[in-house]
Amino acid sequence: MRVTSSEFIISNTDVSKCPNERIPEYAFIGRSNVGKSSLINTICDRKNLAKTSGRPGKTQLINHFKINKSWYLVDLPGYGYARTSKTSKKAFQKLITTYFEKRKQLVSAFVLIDIRHDPQPIDLEFMEWLGTHYIPFAIVFTKADKEKPKAIERKTQTYIQKMLDHAWEEAPPYFITSSLHRTGGDELLAYINKLNEEFTNQEHLPSFDV
Repeated sequence: MRVTSSEFIISNTDVSKCPNERIPEYAFIGRSNVGKSSLINTICDRKNLAKTSGRPGKTQLINHFKINKSWYLVDLPGYGYARTSKTSKKAFQKLITTYFEKRKQLVSAFVLIDIRHDPQPIDLEFMEWLGTHYIPFAIVFTKADKEKPKAIERKTQTYIQKMLDHAWEEAPPYFITSSLHRTGGDELLAYINKLNEEFTNQEHLPSFDV
């Protein structure tokens, strides 16, 4: 799949005000400073669709972008930024959990992981929360340009094994990306396209009334 159109639709902190169209939706989320905005801009082939910043924690709203006029890409607030106040952290956590619990349009989440780092408890705990709430997700390893191929293979396998050791029966799909080298985006979009086709082919689509 090639992204031929992408447009910002709405930002808000109220899940009930999110778009209510009967089209699939994919949420991108990860720890602050994981390269989420850069990845979104890369796969959409736009320089400033999602705003990038040197200051972690800039995304503080639910941001909806309509892609190819047929599906939504959702940019969610990052988690785990130490300088964020306890009050803000609690508000972000509530915003995130409410979104995942309420959005019937959501087909899959994409959890972004900085490939340079060892498995972090906060990421593992968040993915466990998604699993216990039956929310499908895939892992997107970012910043692959910062590591050599052998290190990338070793670190991804270490991460997957950590999940399997953490009571997971099977590992989720995962992708290795680099916004700098513009790699991994085609595979990610192909996966979304596959899910879009499955969504379209459902005989009885759910009601999306909120």
